Amino acid sequence: MADSNFIDYVKFCSRSGSGGAGSVHFRREKHVPKGGPDGGDGGRGGHIILKGNAQLWTLLHLKYKKHVIADSGRSGEGGRRKGADGKDVILEVPMGTVARDAETGNIRCEITEDGQEYILTSGGRGGLGNDHFKTATNQAPHFAQPGESGIEEWIILELKLLADVGLVGFPNAGKSTLLSSISAAKPEVGDYPFTTLVPNLGVVAYRDDRSFVMADIPGIIEGASEGKGLGLRFLRHIERNSILLFVIPADAAHLGSQYNILVNELRKYNPELLDKQHLLAISKSDLLDDELIEALKAELPQEVPHVFISSVTGKNLDRLKDMIWQKIHE
Repeated sequence: MADSNFIDYVKFCSRSGSGGAGSVHFRREKHVPKGGPDGGDGGRGGHIILKGNAQLWTLLHLKYKKHVIADSGRSGEGGRRKGADGKDVILEVPMGTVARDAETGNIRCEITEDGQEYILTSGGRGGLGNDHFKTATNQAPHFAQPGESGIEEWIILELKLLADVGLVGFPNAGKSTLLSSISAAKPEVGDYPFTTLVPNLGVVAYRDDRSFVMADIPGIIEGASEGKGLGLRFLRHIERNSILLFVIPADAAHLGSQYNILVNELRKYNPELLDKQHLLAISKSDLLDDELIEALKAELPQEVPHVFISSVTGKNLDRLKDMIWQKIHE
């Protein structure tokens, strides 16, 4: 995913089509000079529809689409002929897309499956023709129903990446290096904070041709839940991960404190994230000897399974994948 091509937030005006008007028409034929009403119904206005597409990974194709407008329905005609429905507008979106009402913030729908469709903005109903209004006392109604107006509203689409494992850690903790080591993903790697500016997905090959998906998001800093750094913008991408893998470098000041700060930021952002399964990976452990590793274990939270890894030498990477696979299928 190129930095400039990853778009996970768009806002646009969604306007459905109006319904067509019903027809006021009377049957007139050579030998039927006073035929009854036969006005047809108007067509339905076009819907704005969201549809899941497994081949999409970003909302880039909607970035510059500020107004989405569906066609209106056609008016009815004589002979009880119904007007044509307005053409629907189908917006294809990646799985994990959430649609919100821009004014209220309420969630309208979540697209989680390929091919799933949801009518985001409904088209107006077509009006009834005068054929519907004939009665015993009014056999020649000279009126019909107008079409229902379409709806205009502002919609926000947010993308939350779908992955089995989400990497959580401070900037420069080694998350991108880990992802590039165990998957085919090639995120930018550098020895400086905030090398990763957009989320990256990687498919991790496991034993017997099995696999799982891992997501790397930009590093979290203390205060991310209040909007500091890049954390607030991308924290939503780990809301859908079943497992959170915390990555803390071995050269950090105090491993347990680092973990607690990360957990606290997640709690402030969304307490439900703490209900997910947690794993802890101590990266850059090729810098440590066995004696130092044993000493550092005392700093770690005992309730969280942990492993000391090195993405450079490959140390314990297979063990880490075993731990992740076991957690996924618990």
